Amino acid sequence: MTPRSGLAVLAVLAVVGLAACAPEDKATSGATTPPAADACSKDKLALKAPGTFSVATDKPAYEPWFSANDPANGKGYESAVTYAVAKKLGFETAEVKWQTVQFNAAFAPGPKKFDLDVNQVSISEDRRKAVDFSTGYYDVRQTVITTDGSKIANAKSIADLADAKLGAQVGTTSYTALRDVIKPKQKPGVYDSNDLAVQALKNKQLDGIVVDLPTGFYMTAAQLDNGKIVGQLPGGGQAEQFGFVLEKGSQLTACVSKAVDALRSDGTLTQLQDQFLTSEGAPELS
Repeated sequence: MTPRSGLAVLAVLAVVGLAACAPEDKATSGATTPPAADACSKDKLALKAPGTFSVATDKPAYEPWFSANDPANGKGYESAVTYAVAKKLGFETAEVKWQTVQFNAAFAPGPKKFDLDVNQVSISEDRRKAVDFSTGYYDVRQTVITTDGSKIANAKSIADLADAKLGAQVGTTSYTALRDVIKPKQKPGVYDSNDLAVQALKNKQLDGIVVDLPTGFYMTAAQLDNGKIVGQLPGGGQAEQFGFVLEKGSQLTACVSKAVDALRSDGTLTQLQDQFLTSEGAPELS
């Protein structure tokens, strides 16, 4: 994906709804003991910079999670949720300050310069060894995409993908799903970015790409000529979730989780998903 205005894509996204859910942690993922009410008051939060809510994400900041490569504009699902969490914690919009942190660096071991990072990071037990996670703010399914006329364009099952050359971005849950759920006969293509995977698909070096569903909708609508969603991978039992990343042992973790849980309970997460994300009923692969 690359920086973009988002106007064309949002027009596509606006006509569809949201479906999310896949194999990993539940809505309580990353949950900690609920903090006392006043422990999460703004003046008691352990911040990296006093009076500032320091938030990190990667650059470019991709749609539909952000808009126009500008995380500070409050548009796009992750930007909007971040500002909603900040508001729950007592911060004004101007008190939220953004910084750039590479995807893999966000959950690498060691001290962090941010209070939290938001960048479609899937909650996993392995990553929890190095960082804290909030409870999940988005449930997501993994999806296979291709182009019309490809050998997998009409696939209806996982078995139909067995002989395909498939690819995914390195270090992602999408790659794990490709390896462990599809289990293709050919060695998967591994790419440093989704942009490179898309280029490989365009060059017919791949038959398809595994990505999360919202990213799949963006790619097929904006990055690929005649792009097509083949289908969603089986969800299994638990849902894979995106969570805010915090420094290991952060005193903010419980308060951020409390804010996320409140946004889930009051319907804000659903409303923002309806506004910024999409699911037009991509078929389920059996």
